[in-house]
Amino acid sequence: MPKILAIETSSELASCALLAGDTVFQRSTSGVRTHSQSILPMVQELLGEAGMLLSDCDAIAFGAGPGSFTGVRTACGVAQGLAFGAKLPVLPLVTLAAMAESCRARTGAVEVVTVLDARMNEVYWAQYRYDAAAGAWSEVVAPTLAAPDAVAPVAREGLAACGNGFSAYPEAFAGKDFAQGALDDILPHAREMAVLAAPAFALGKAVPAAQAQPLYLRNKVAYTSAERQAINAAKAGT
Repeated sequence: MPKILAIETSSELASCALLAGDTVFQRSTSGVRTHSQSILPMVQELLGEAGMLLSDCDAIAFGAGPGSFTGVRTACGVAQGLAFGAKLPVLPLVTLAAMAESCRARTGAVEVVTVLDARMNEVYWAQYRYDAAAGAWSEVVAPTLAAPDAVAPVAREGLAACGNGFSAYPEAFAGKDFAQGALDDILPHAREMAVLAAPAFALGKAVPAAQAQPLYLRNKVAYTSAERQAINAAKAGT
């Protein structure tokens, strides 16, 4: 089993996890404004608890997105900095897949649709299927940015749903079968990143730190005052 440090800051929850043998050490804290200040102290705590040095790790995994523009840049930047210093490769992982793994761990579901609040009346969503024999997830629907009412997973028996997108836009999901019983408290967490990182590392998906890139689905993350006025006027006219 590889030793992997995982970092996740794509939502309001910042977390770190350290996979060491059969044990996953973890830390988390909420508050988007504190992510950049809280990550490194949490990393030091984890390494101390495990009795390890950063250089003892085999790779550093991070939540590459989709998620908060600043958050995914923070995770990527911290992972790159640590990896450069310790001469380690990095594993960019998809936040929505980590949410699916969290849902599976809680419910046993192997067909999962994940919906993450993207703000601006939009969500990030994807659909996954777990292959127990291979111990890995596969994409049924790739990560997508969409209006909440445009989320349309492929019908599967036993399909489970999770993510804060369901609580952020309850009206959009009201009456939709797949949304019934959705676990709306699930957010991307480094704990699941660490779990997903082990098979990814075994498959040779680690890359040099310089090649680490966030996953952006939204081309434009900020609007000018004039653009916001135009958008609001268009919405008012619909």
